[in-house]
Amino acid sequence: MPRYLIERTFKDGLTIPTTKQGADTCRTVVENNGDVGVTWVHSYVSKDHKKTYCIYDGPNEDSIRKAAERNGLPVDSIHEISVLDPYFYH
Repeated sequence: MPRYLIERTFKDGLTIPTTKQGADTCRTVVENNGDVGVTWVHSYVSKDHKKTYCIYDGPNEDSIRKAAERNGLPVDSIHEISVLDPYFYH
């Protein structure tokens, strides 16, 4: 399955509380993604919380965009990527 890096900008910053509400929000994203064959692997959040860089697996870029739409998430760019692991050479 292809892997993608999705860059997102949140004008007012992204805040997901470490509460049941935050967990429910994340669970909803995961469920919505699954409906279109997409898996959220993990995300990196900038210090100011205005940018995220998310790693997703999915069948194609259209599926990634559809998942974002279903979740009301912005998409600045999507790049198909592969992993470069420095331990590969050992």
